[in-house]
Amino acid sequence: MADTQSLRVQTETRGSVPEGAVGFAVQRISSLFGAASEPVLFARAELIMAADPAVERPAIAQVNIDLNGRLVRAQAAGETMREAIEHACDRLRIRLERASRDWAAIRGGQPAPGPGEWRHQSLPAPRLPYFPRPLEERAVMRHKSYAPARLTPDEAVADAELLDYGFHLFTEKSTGEDGVVYRVRDGYRLALAHPRSGRLGPVGPSITVSKIPVPRLSVPGATAELEATGQLFLFFVNAETGRGNLIYHRYDGHYGLVEPAR
Repeated sequence: MADTQSLRVQTETRGSVPEGAVGFAVQRISSLFGAASEPVLFARAELIMAADPAVERPAIAQVNIDLNGRLVRAQAAGETMREAIEHACDRLRIRLERASRDWAAIRGGQPAPGPGEWRHQSLPAPRLPYFPRPLEERAVMRHKSYAPARLTPDEAVADAELLDYGFHLFTEKSTGEDGVVYRVRDGYRLALAHPRSGRLGPVGPSITVSKIPVPRLSVPGATAELEATGQLFLFFVNAETGRGNLIYHRYDGHYGLVEPAR
């Protein structure tokens, strides 16, 4: 097993990050390596202070860890950077413990019920702020979906939990359709680009299936719809490609566009 104790945590800061916050983040993240059941190959922390002083929780801490080839991610916002780091590390610790305990069971089928199940262990994630950039200055940043292969909805939820995503684009295994799982009050909801309920395999009890038709839009049309609805993200069928895409508000005030991995 690799010596993760000597692994250097890479850091990046944006905005007026307080002095000493980087060292504190490195110390807190490094202290969690012992909770990992597999080698930690890479660790990176990004500390962001929002430029707008009116933002309620201006400090954001994001942590990414390569756990023997599998990405584990946590993020949190706080009134101070120390608070954001503490919350992000608390979430990271739970994800590392979950990866050790549940990953084989989740990949093999349904998550086993019990007090350690992800549905009962998740920490509440406060809504993170994004910079109120003027509309005329916003740009669309494209990138591919993290999920490179077909997944069941339960596997997609497992990925979303480990990555600390509130929504996750993937290709559904039974139907071959582009889809998204996203957090709701009592679990997760699944939406498919072209719903065919007869072909969809069984999903876990905490996942509900949306029957609302997915809009077919251009990217500029999806951006306008996102602003009109006031939501954090929008799942839509790209009118040019026919594939399910996801557009969302980035923390820097721009838009993120997630397209399916090929």
